Amino acid sequence: MNFPVEKLPNIEFKKDEPLSKYTFTKTGGNADVLAFPKNRNELVGIVNTARENGIKITIIGNASNLIIKDGGIRGIVIILPNFHKISIHDNEVTAEAGATIINTTIAAQKSGLTGLEFAAGIPGSVGGAVFMNAGAYGGEIKDVFSSAEVLLPDGQIKNFNHEDMAFNYRHSIIQENGGIVISGTFRLNSGDKNKIQEEMDRLNELRRSKQPLEYPSCGSVFKRPVGHFTGPLIIKAGLQGKIIGGAQVSMKHAGFIVNINHATATDYMNLIHLIQRTIKEKFDIELQTEVRIIGEDAKL
Repeated sequence: MNFPVEKLPNIEFKKDEPLSKYTFTKTGGNADVLAFPKNRNELVGIVNTARENGIKITIIGNASNLIIKDGGIRGIVIILPNFHKISIHDNEVTAEAGATIINTTIAAQKSGLTGLEFAAGIPGSVGGAVFMNAGAYGGEIKDVFSSAEVLLPDGQIKNFNHEDMAFNYRHSIIQENGGIVISGTFRLNSGDKNKIQEEMDRLNELRRSKQPLEYPSCGSVFKRPVGHFTGPLIIKAGLQGKIIGGAQVSMKHAGFIVNINHATATDYMNLIHLIQRTIKEKFDIELQTEVRIIGEDAKL
């Protein structure tokens, strides 16, 4: 792949860059080219140049609920840490795609706005949270979502409202249309700053007590099957603590797979497939992955 980086001299590019440096699992192969645009004009320039040259685009957000396979990603990968501005107008919070959801909840609390507390400990970016309708502790992005600016594959920027997004469980229309979230706006309610902070603290303590935050992981691996909880199913199947390579089904929360010893993405994938097969055989339940899995298998 030969992305013409010379046409965009002001943008930071890294060639053959290990994506394990950017993922929460600390796994993943290399990107042909990794781009760090500083503003929307640079982002549009990358998208248009890629389209003109027939080069595939992948955006990885904060890579907290993501597995990138060991073969890496062909084409150009875009990451948006420079898109981190958060602004507040009346009861609406607008955050750029690279801002973290955690920082967005903090900004809301400081302005006395309630509704985002459920997301206080979600480690993802705003773009990723909108992309997958992230949720926790009974709340989802769709509950507070107002609108998003989206860069479409043809280079146009369009404003998407709630109805446009077609939200459902861990899904939005952005997963289908190839768009890139530039920013998201959330409509919140006025509340007491102290009570908002207390709820954020309560949920963060709950997260620390139940989730294996001390190890690299990709967050919750599987979607919750109707009528069941994934963790107890995995425990009942005798798979809690199961290790393949350097990846382990967490002893703290069986719905998580943690990197305990230099795991590879292949270790993760093999453990995921083992869990899915076992749960199907024992309980006739098909577990679907919540974690996004992208990239190419390692070449043998």
